[in-house]
Amino acid sequence: MKLCRFNDERLGIVEGETIRDVSEALLVLPPRHYPLPTFDTMVGAIDEVRAAAESLIAAPTLRLDEATLLSPVANPGKLVAAPVNYQAHLDEAIADEATFTRAHVRRIQETGLFLKATSSLIGPGQPIRLSHPHRRTDHEIELAVVIGRECRRVTREKALSYVAGYSIGLDITVRGPEERSLRKSLDTYAVLGPWMVTADEFGDPSGQEMNLHVDGMLRQHANTRDLIMSVPELIEFASAYYTLMPGDVIFTGTPEGVGPIQAGETITASIAGIGNMRVEVCDDAR
Repeated sequence: MKLCRFNDERLGIVEGETIRDVSEALLVLPPRHYPLPTFDTMVGAIDEVRAAAESLIAAPTLRLDEATLLSPVANPGKLVAAPVNYQAHLDEAIADEATFTRAHVRRIQETGLFLKATSSLIGPGQPIRLSHPHRRTDHEIELAVVIGRECRRVTREKALSYVAGYSIGLDITVRGPEERSLRKSLDTYAVLGPWMVTADEFGDPSGQEMNLHVDGMLRQHANTRDLIMSVPELIEFASAYYTLMPGDVIFTGTPEGVGPIQAGETITASIAGIGNMRVEVCDDAR
């Protein structure tokens, strides 16, 4: 199933070029009161929501190109990200000393993971706003993993059973000497979409092709089989440090070919088994 959020917080099932509006399925969620939970309640009840959505046979529909797509996860507690998790990207970073500082080119086993602010999260229907146009800002396509159940110290053998689904992630990055979490947490610098493909439909996260184009020019092309630390290994690694909660998102790392983006350009990102999304880039006029 491809679940999307669109327009004014509507929930939809993507079927070809159509969205079936199943927002009524959200009524199965229990009412919440202060203090609100620190996880995404829809993802936490994904089985109940799916069952309710599948029963809405006569739900209204609209064309996909008429909708404004939001992040498929509304309220993640954490955005966990993996640095330099493709060998070819690590090699290109080591070779480009002018762009990548030496502290940022260690292997992932040495560097560990980092967090992106949840306030940086948008969907493809919103533009990436370049907040520091005088500095180089790069695109990074990544397979994004959405956690479906609470887990702590899970083994890689059981890790995929805790996944709700998968999306395309863009980890937008200002280059410079500062810590990753600062340079990657600006508003709009985490794009998730165009929808979430549930784990049962997506299947094995290894062996998936990915591509990123800027204004029609291919910039990144890779396959998730080339991850240094696989998706199950990343979940094992992350859950050894954090309790992972429903709706937490793991950005699994970007391959080689990262490059600068400018206002006025359009990013098109695709991953096999998910689809593709288009995101506009603009100056931050605020």
